[in-house]
Amino acid sequence: MTIAENVFPRRQAFSGSGKKLFRTLTVTLLLSTAFGAQAKLDEANKVYKPVAPTIEQARANILIARQLQFTHFRDLSINNQLSDEVFNAYLDYLDGQRIYLTKQDISKFDNVRPQLGSALKTGQLQPGFDIYNLVQERIIGRLKFALNVIDQGIDKLDFSKDESILLDRSKADWEPDTAALDELWIKRIKNAVLAQRLNGTDDDTIADNLKRRYEGQLKRAYQARSEDAFQAYMNAFTGMWDPHTSYFSPRVSENFNINMSLSLEGIGAVLQSDNEYTKVVRLVPGGPASKQGQLQPADRIVAVGQGDEKPVNVIGWRLDEVVDLIRGPRDSVVKLEVIPANASDETVTKTISIKRDQVKLEEQSASKDVIHLKRDGKDYNVGVITIPTFYADFQAMQAGDPNYKSTTRDVRKLIGELEQNDGIDGLVIDLRNNGGGALQEANDLVGLFIEQGPTVQIRHANNEVQVMKDEDPSVAYDGPMVVLVNRMSASASEIFAGAIQDYGRGLVVGSQTFGKGTVQAVRPLNHGQLKITQSKFYRISGGSTQHKGVIPDIEIPSRIDKNRIGEDALDHALPWDQIEAVPHTRYFDFSNVIGELRKRHDQRFAKSPDFKLLQREIDFLNKQREQDSVSLNEDKRRSQYNQIERTRLTIANARRELHGEKPFDSLEALEKWQDAQAADLDKTDEEMDFVIKEGGYIMADMLDLDHNMASIITPHQFAAQAPAK
Repeated sequence: MTIAENVFPRRQAFSGSGKKLFRTLTVTLLLSTAFGAQAKLDEANKVYKPVAPTIEQARANILIARQLQFTHFRDLSINNQLSDEVFNAYLDYLDGQRIYLTKQDISKFDNVRPQLGSALKTGQLQPGFDIYNLVQERIIGRLKFALNVIDQGIDKLDFSKDESILLDRSKADWEPDTAALDELWIKRIKNAVLAQRLNGTDDDTIADNLKRRYEGQLKRAYQARSEDAFQAYMNAFTGMWDPHTSYFSPRVSENFNINMSLSLEGIGAVLQSDNEYTKVVRLVPGGPASKQGQLQPADRIVAVGQGDEKPVNVIGWRLDEVVDLIRGPRDSVVKLEVIPANASDETVTKTISIKRDQVKLEEQSASKDVIHLKRDGKDYNVGVITIPTFYADFQAMQAGDPNYKSTTRDVRKLIGELEQNDGIDGLVIDLRNNGGGALQEANDLVGLFIEQGPTVQIRHANNEVQVMKDEDPSVAYDGPMVVLVNRMSASASEIFAGAIQDYGRGLVVGSQTFGKGTVQAVRPLNHGQLKITQSKFYRISGGSTQHKGVIPDIEIPSRIDKNRIGEDALDHALPWDQIEAVPHTRYFDFSNVIGELRKRHDQRFAKSPDFKLLQREIDFLNKQREQDSVSLNEDKRRSQYNQIERTRLTIANARRELHGEKPFDSLEALEKWQDAQAADLDKTDEEMDFVIKEGGYIMADMLDLDHNMASIITPHQFAAQAPAK
């Protein structure tokens, strides 16, 4: 059958002008086919043009090396050992999953590997560019191979073999040669096909999706620029000092917002490069992504679409280009296809639609609530203040506005309202998911709960220690406190929680915090900018918040994977250490009661349906995370997939029943409901989550022990103990 017969099998039905139309369409189709064949031929004959370093880049390299050696907090020499580490980090950046290079390729740079340090000192960039160019050539070769496999038909792939594929190859051995890589890539393609088949996608659509993915990556590889190689090489170099020290190219430096925090104008998310993916680091409180609720930290973005348009695959794209694609006009919709953080493998994706908007200061503001509890015939009112971020309206402040908004001012006002309207017996400060913000606000907020004294120590690269203090003797609240934290509580949140813990002003409850205890500054170069770590935070008790974070007095398990999120999950993170403590008041010693408080908490959680469900979900997620490979046998894979989906539905329905809601009939019904919930940006949480309630129960335990044990001081006396010795 000809092309024309395939499209118009009933040729005899055309007459008159219809015949003319048919001939036109036939010629058009034939020309289209000819052009398509020519395009494939052109693509096959296309040659990668190696990129080369510039004089400006060489000068910038020398300046970066000097800054790192003489001004970074970490004292690190550029020597042969560093050369080897830079080489490995660079390969991890360019081929983190070890799917492009072979052992034979790596051996080509045996002579270069030990010389990278001295070359980077003097601006000799060619060795790094040679490595980059080889990787780009290998990427192009691999993608052409993948496209050829798909062109032969995915129906030719055998899914009956008892095969499996490693999910994370970052620690795997390099394949010995090209033939071994061919086998690996066939497995990768089979894995991608299976993942989409299990989602109900037909083979024609799967083939089209994969072709678009690989063709997009191939196009990016051919468009490699000198600046791409330089930025990748410099970030492998700067990353040796710590993960927060990095180089920004002139293109990235154009926008201060992107340069300093990578905050995406429009959806409110902080991103970073993660090998060939773009990874979500955290969500900006009050932003569209946070309110929408589906995008989560550690999700990896693989495609971006505008409105109803088909998403563009962004695997292998530069971070600034992904940012440009996500940003857009207010009220427009961006679609993100992501690999969820808890996905069983990298071929499992979901699509999230987010309406772009500005992050309003008032939506990040502190808010209040009250927990009413009854314990042994006694009524307790526990105030709750939720602080999404440490904010301050600096523009209004500089303009002299007496009513400018800030965390401390708002919290002081909320405390007054709680005490006046509700007569609270205790206070819970919720810092979960608070990624930090204005350092001065953390200092001032501590001051609301102590009379006077130090709040945090800052040690600089020259070992000089600066102590920030609360100079205001007034206290906004002197009663018992609980501070809630989790793994996403970072920086300023850790300073506040650590100070409250060190002063004995309250109990810290939740999970170990992020551990971000460093301070960065951005310094201009002749070509781009360098963000460099220059200082480190220490608690007033002397221990750093870096790496270790704040350890809660009472721990509550979390769904967040500590092995993937947190400072101690980052390569070359500065270690925890300690300096001398500074004199400070110890308002209360919890050592006499903490054992009993933990015991009561454990007993309560053992009976709590909410906690049992949370633990069940954590166990399910941990089991998924422990899976290091997936089967490529379709029957086995489908069985595993169905089991996972049944568990998801079971857990979701258990939560529905717990709240007196009708369970879902199917997974499709659950996903439809989740999409509807995510689309409703005006929704509010009708029921206070059980972790906040547990904070209230712990507070009631503290008050109960206070009433029944002579060694426990009353809430009024809570801030009147002698200084620690």
